[in-house]
Amino acid sequence: MSRISKVLVIVIGSIAFDQVSKIWARNKFEGQGESSYFNDMFRWIFAENEGAFLGWGSELTGIWNILLLKILPIMLILGLFYMTLFSKDLLKNQIVPFSLILGGGLSNLIDRILYGKVVDFMNVGIGDLRTGIFNIADMVILTGIIWYFFTNFTKVDPAEIETNEIEVSKE
Repeated sequence: MSRISKVLVIVIGSIAFDQVSKIWARNKFEGQGESSYFNDMFRWIFAENEGAFLGWGSELTGIWNILLLKILPIMLILGLFYMTLFSKDLLKNQIVPFSLILGGGLSNLIDRILYGKVVDFMNVGIGDLRTGIFNIADMVILTGIIWYFFTNFTKVDPAEIETNEIEVSKE
């Protein structure tokens, strides 16, 4: 599979999965309060987030809202998209995590542009130690970030190994 095909399959699949889950959450949970499962470790809670991660920026209005919650993410996504598709410096083990980050980021950006808010509906935790309310796109982004750091800081990519001999100093 070519790089472009791989990226597009992951990005489009991530967007589709997230968008379908948000339609399902809206139909199932909007106006229903919260549902708790597994001794309150997992909760379904319908929320509409007008900001970014954990509601950051939800109080922004006017030009600042447009710049920081729409234009800046579009620029970052376009840059990452170009790099993921065409950069010759990109390692093979970076394609999938960057594609996941793109898919999740694009799906949330689509919501923010079309509806002015993002649907969130999941919460996990134990007792008072809980996550914020999140969605599938957030999980896809986090998976991409963890995958990127795990693969790039635990292994050496074979393409990075040079055939030059290492000089050893004899002192």
